[in-house]
Amino acid sequence: MRVSAFLLALLASPLSAATYQVGPARPHTTLQQLLGAVTLQPGDIVEIDPGDYPGGVILTRSGSASQPITIRGLRDGQGNRPLLSGGTNTFEFRRADHVVLEGLAFTGGSSRCVFVHARDVVLRDLLVRNCSGQGILAADQHTGNLTLEYSEIRDSGNGSGQHSLYIQSDEVSNPGSVFRMRFNYVHHGTGGNLLKSRHERNEIHYNWFEGAWFHELELIGPDPFQQLPGWTPGLAREDSEVLGNVIVHSSPLNSFGAVMRFGGDATGESHGRYRVVNNTFIISGSASPATVFRLFDGLESVEAHNNVIWRSSPGELRIERTVEAVWAAGSRRVAGSNNWINAGANLVPAEWTGTLSGLTPAFLDAAAHDYRPAPGSPLLAAGNASPTSPPAWPFPSPTLLPQFLPPIRSWQAPGTATPRPAQTPPTIGAVIRPQDLIFADGFED
Repeated sequence: MRVSAFLLALLASPLSAATYQVGPARPHTTLQQLLGAVTLQPGDIVEIDPGDYPGGVILTRSGSASQPITIRGLRDGQGNRPLLSGGTNTFEFRRADHVVLEGLAFTGGSSRCVFVHARDVVLRDLLVRNCSGQGILAADQHTGNLTLEYSEIRDSGNGSGQHSLYIQSDEVSNPGSVFRMRFNYVHHGTGGNLLKSRHERNEIHYNWFEGAWFHELELIGPDPFQQLPGWTPGLAREDSEVLGNVIVHSSPLNSFGAVMRFGGDATGESHGRYRVVNNTFIISGSASPATVFRLFDGLESVEAHNNVIWRSSPGELRIERTVEAVWAAGSRRVAGSNNWINAGANLVPAEWTGTLSGLTPAFLDAAAHDYRPAPGSPLLAAGNASPTSPPAWPFPSPTLLPQFLPPIRSWQAPGTATPRPAQTPPTIGAVIRPQDLIFADGFED
């Protein structure tokens, strides 16, 4: 018997999927009330009207890979979104897999504003602010693939152990997981790092980081004291790619000097490979010396290409600190090409080739945080068009060159990312002006 195409489509469709509304004038006035009355199914959508709501929400239902559950905040005519406030965890994914959370604001969680211990979660178009503990915490048990995009995280963290973003993964239950972070604005940390990640693989692309209490980025290995049975330090290598970001090291609270720490933090080490390509680093704090790459504990390799590293304030600039590094392969593995640095910078890796230097990279308006190269800038068309890894230690599945531009001191609305025009050779750094594209033939595109 032949089955019609219509019937096949009907059988494949999510017949049970439903849309539920939450709001002051809805049958369910809070998320807690809805989740207590309704058992969400794969494909279901929850829409939340603008307004103020209590925190302490715990989601325990999972969608599926093809039909995730979506919890979506709606905006009013002035752009106001739903705000969830307070609670130990303002919003918690308690083994709630295959969920999209978007369009909401969170504040005031005493331990975490958003707490994830689940896999295949997408956090999109969120505002996470004024969190006295962790802004977003992804636990090292049950967490798997995680995407954070088009969001703002600010004024969060506490002391040295609570961070704006603290991301981990469960390498026993969810091997091979990836943390993808793109098109976000993370700034003005009140403790810890802007991003601390122990995830198995980090893809940190097209973000704006500014003003950490400690490091802007700390990409390290799992905490051995928090792992499930079956985990061993050699279970996986944790690799990180940092590509197309603006990273501004400017917080007056930061007296530690380092922009990024790779490898470990004396609790867990990655033994990983690190690839840093086409980023714009601005160091404007008062700490002297200031260090860009702090290599710490066990790591395998670090490569850096097409980055601009500029200290705009007086003081010593050190490109790397390696006295705490433990090289997993038994010897140092460093590579790099076509980076621009301050003239007189110290501890520049001897392995770097094609390094440019000067007093200024000639940005359009650095005082206004406009880090696009001005006409005549030495950054224009000065990069390496094929920044590949050394054959002995290739970075797995790299994004060769950035495909998009980062947001400019703001987050972007979903779907509004600006493509970075192709350019040969490419301009050094994360941001460009399309009218400044100069190609190898000498003509503008």
